[in-house]
Amino acid sequence: MKIILASMAVMSLVLASASLLAGETVKNATSKSAAIEPLKVGQIAPEFRIKDRTGKEINLAELSAKGPVLVRLTCGCLGCDKELPYFQALHEAYKAQGLVSLAVFKEADDKVETYVKEKKLNMLYAVDSRGASWDVWRTKTMPSNFLIEKGGRIAAMSIGCDPTGLTAERLSEKAAGLTGSKTVNVKSKVDVNTAALSAPKQ
Repeated sequence: MKIILASMAVMSLVLASASLLAGETVKNATSKSAAIEPLKVGQIAPEFRIKDRTGKEINLAELSAKGPVLVRLTCGCLGCDKELPYFQALHEAYKAQGLVSLAVFKEADDKVETYVKEKKLNMLYAVDSRGASWDVWRTKTMPSNFLIEKGGRIAAMSIGCDPTGLTAERLSEKAAGLTGSKTVNVKSKVDVNTAALSAPKQ
């Protein structure tokens, strides 16, 4: 009888320990999933600092204290490459009104330097070949765009590639509102230029 009681006591302890362990596992899984919850429009942008190719620090808080900032996490892949002209046009359309555009490339420095010269990139840029910036912005997608209003709140976001220019057009409308400017149709602007360049010469 004593042996049976002792066995039951041991079994109870094992089950209690397993239950506590399971509860702790669920708790940890929940806290981890909460930690990587995607950012949302209306939230304050995360603290973000990165160095440019010269070693100078780019501080999002300092930039957004002066005006709106468009952060673009990107690369030189085919889709991002096709999107680039629309975002270059977006930057040109509102930079005089205070918009700062920052492209963060997930590639090696030398490759980015070649790409920047080839594309005549007209905005701030930095290289993050390890992808730490994607962790800060809670995304794994390339490209990911975050339009930050003056003061640091996220005004608009777009996740994923859109070589048609419609995403850039929607962000252009938001940028116009943030800068108090007339909306520039960046899609039409780029499409017309592209058509003109590809048209056969007479």
